[in-house]
Amino acid sequence: MDVDSFWAMIERSAQETCTRAERLAWLRERLSALPVAEIVDYETWWTIAANRGCSWDMYAVYWTLMGSGSSDGFEYFVSWLISLGREAFETVADCPDAAIDLPQVQHVLELERSFFRGCRRVTWSKDGKFRLTRLTRRRRDVRTGEERPEFELMGYVTYEPYRKATGLEADSLGDAAQSGSGTTRSRPNSSPRMNLAPRRLGLADAHPWAIDGTGGEADRPCARSSTR
Repeated sequence: MDVDSFWAMIERSAQETCTRAERLAWLRERLSALPVAEIVDYETWWTIAANRGCSWDMYAVYWTLMGSGSSDGFEYFVSWLISLGREAFETVADCPDAAIDLPQVQHVLELERSFFRGCRRVTWSKDGKFRLTRLTRRRRDVRTGEERPEFELMGYVTYEPYRKATGLEADSLGDAAQSGSGTTRSRPNSSPRMNLAPRRLGLADAHPWAIDGTGGEADRPCARSSTR
């Protein structure tokens, strides 16, 4: 499986399904029909894309959208960006500030604006001489899981097909991706952000924490393993 086939599968999964659950099932079904080597290829390309999306500038975008930012949540945000398709992902991977122009991000921001509504309350004193007007904010609509800019399970769709095909656990899938045991030969190998350790998305050399010992891996965005 080359990179074009990988992105074609990502995008087709969105075109042929209506919900996230359906999309995950569609991907697992298609991956289960592939040879083991191509499942490894898919995992390899996914990890390369995820590492590309894992930057401090991208983390700032995530924090801005969510109002906070855990390392787990950031990993799921990068998975959501990949799920948007190749054009959208590569646009923001090259320039995270361009995320504001994505229709999907605009939708998230609009939901955030409509999440609360203003409420004007007027009360009077018992003798009717004084009036108190208060403006408050109340929750209006709760975002559904389909609307959150996080898609955790999208990053795990290879696990079940790989287990069924090999009888092995997901740990060995990460090892296979790292060793390049798939079929692809056009995998990039020069990106400074690429790291094919099992879904290891930390930026080990991109922040002072990495060298001064003041913070561990859990403090860095996306410092996670692909296997759980």
